[in-house]
Amino acid sequence: MFLMRTIPWISTEITTVGWEKPEITIISVYDNYRIDPDLETAWGFGCLINTSRDLILFDTGGDSEILLSNMEKIGIDPKLVNIVVISHIHGDHVGGLEGFLDVNNNVTVFVPQSFPQYIKDMIIEKGARFVEVSEPMKITEFAYTTGELYGPPEEQSLIIDSRKGLVIITGCAHPGIVNIVKKAKEEMGRDEVYLVVGGFHHPPLTVVEEFREIGVLKVAPSHCSGDSVREAFAEEYKEDFIEYGVGKIIVIEN
Repeated sequence: MFLMRTIPWISTEITTVGWEKPEITIISVYDNYRIDPDLETAWGFGCLINTSRDLILFDTGGDSEILLSNMEKIGIDPKLVNIVVISHIHGDHVGGLEGFLDVNNNVTVFVPQSFPQYIKDMIIEKGARFVEVSEPMKITEFAYTTGELYGPPEEQSLIIDSRKGLVIITGCAHPGIVNIVKKAKEEMGRDEVYLVVGGFHHPPLTVVEEFREIGVLKVAPSHCSGDSVREAFAEEYKEDFIEYGVGKIIVIEN
């Protein structure tokens, strides 16, 4: 089990880092794959991204009790989160949002514009703010959204601009994982893709070769990617394959 004092990347204050790109830390707090045996798994996805200036929760899984329990066991105070990004409307990605907002409503929630009005109304009723996302946009100094891409359903992915290259985080990749990576590269004007992590939505095994062709250095498929796809990536990428699941911490140093 991780305790707060052993996780130096979580602090009670958000620090400024000037123009230099900071160390990025990603931690899985909700997934149907498990790394930390003390944490609970369930179908869905949710991860935290710390950029030194902001603590972003990307997707909330399907159950807020599991989400918050895993965060507590890891040693993360949910009230330190200041931004929430929801990838798409499916319950295993947005289901934990309402319960999370009961604990911390001092956040801005970025949701696809296509989200039903009742979700937007719920966010307002909980006292939080929301931003509708249609086109690619900057969320924080180092975090961007691909904008709403057609699946169906419409889905946004998160792009982190790190010194080592782009880090792309997907919820389910309904628009196609390769399409998402290409879109991120196009929008950011960068060819270097350091890491792609998240749900890849059971792509064909040819995705491994396609990832090599578009220059993805490291991969961490989870959630809805499928065991055969994970195994194929592990065989091809070897030390650049990251086994990902709830409790996994990825540190991207400067």
